[in-house]
Amino acid sequence: MARSLITYNFEYEKKLNVCFIGAGGHSFRNIYPTFQYAPIHLLAICDQDSEKAASYAAQFGAKAHYTNHLEMLEKEKPDAVFIVTSYHPDGRVQATDLALDCLKAGAHVWMEKPTASSTEEIQQLIAASQQHNRYVMTGLKKTFFPSIEKVKEIIQTPEFGTISSIYIRYPQHMPPFEERKDLRNLTSLLDHIFHPGAIIHYLMGKIESLSYEWEPVNGGSVTNFRFLTGAVGTLHLTAGISGSSPLERLEVIGEGANIVVENGVKVTYYRKAALPAYGRDSSYLVDNEVAPLHWEPEFSLGQLYNKNLFYLGYVQEVNHFCESILTGNAPQKGTLEESLEILKLFQAYRFTEPGKRAVINS
Repeated sequence: MARSLITYNFEYEKKLNVCFIGAGGHSFRNIYPTFQYAPIHLLAICDQDSEKAASYAAQFGAKAHYTNHLEMLEKEKPDAVFIVTSYHPDGRVQATDLALDCLKAGAHVWMEKPTASSTEEIQQLIAASQQHNRYVMTGLKKTFFPSIEKVKEIIQTPEFGTISSIYIRYPQHMPPFEERKDLRNLTSLLDHIFHPGAIIHYLMGKIESLSYEWEPVNGGSVTNFRFLTGAVGTLHLTAGISGSSPLERLEVIGEGANIVVENGVKVTYYRKAALPAYGRDSSYLVDNEVAPLHWEPEFSLGQLYNKNLFYLGYVQEVNHFCESILTGNAPQKGTLEESLEILKLFQAYRFTEPGKRAVINS
C-alpha cells in the first residue's frame, strides 16, 4: 500500500467550487473539516435552519447561505454538492431526492450514507447520473480506513491464497420481523448497515445468498453468507454489547493465512506458518520469516494519521471524490453500484424472516 502525502487546501492550484446541503452535528465534526485537506472552494451552505446555515458559513468560510437548495443551485452553479441530511417523516432518505435535484442542475454529488432506502431508488440515481453525465459517490468511509485498505492489499497477494471465509462483528439491532414493513422502524439499521455492508462488498464481492437468526433480547443477529466466489462468511450484529467495548472486529481467511482487524486500527497478518510439533515443541515462537506482522498507530505525535478524519477515512473519501471530478475518472469506491449491493442486503433483512434463505444475486 503506497503511502499518501497530504496536500493542504491552500496548496492546491485548482479547486472545485462546491456547495453543501446540511448543517448538522456529524457534518460539523467529520465532513466540513476535511475541506482543509481537499481541493475545495466552499461557495455556500444550505439548511432549513437559517441561523445554523449562517453560522456554518461563517465557521467554514462560505460567503453565502440559503434555506432553499434549489435557489442555491440556481445562483451558485457549483461543480459539486455535498449532502449530509436526515430522513423524511416516512423513513425515506432525504439525500436521495436532493441528489436527483443536484444532478439535474448539472452538479456532481457526494452524499453521506445511506444513499437511499431501496434498490429502486438506487436505480433512479444510476439512471440520473448517466443521463446528466455526473458522478454520484456515497461516503463509504470503511473502505477508506487505512486498516481495511491494508487488508485488501494483503488478501490479493498470492501468498495469502484464495479467500475462503470472512467474519465481521458490528453492534447493530433489528426490530422484530413484523415491525419491519414500516420503514420508520428501520432507520437505525438502514443508517448503519452501510458500514459492515461496505466492507463485505469491498473485500468479498457480491453476496449470492444469506440466512440469519435473530434474538429478541437486544435484537442482535448472526448471518451466514454464500458469496458468488464460493466463499462463505458471517456477520455478527452484536446488539447489547457494553458501551465500553470496542465496536468492531474483522477476520479474513485465505489458504494457511489469515488477517485480523481489531477496533478499526489494529491489524495483524498471520502469515503461512506450520503448527509447532504437537507434544514436542517447547516454544510458541515461530521463525522470523513467517512470524505474524502487526500494525497499530501511536497516538503521541500531532500527526495527521492520529486524527479521526484520517484513520476513519473521511479525508480520503472526500479527496477520492474530488480527484475523480478533476481527472474525469469515475470514482472507484463509494459507487452507486456498491450502494445497490448494500441495499440488497438491507432489503433481505427487511423482507426475509429469520431462518429463511434469501437469494440476493444468482
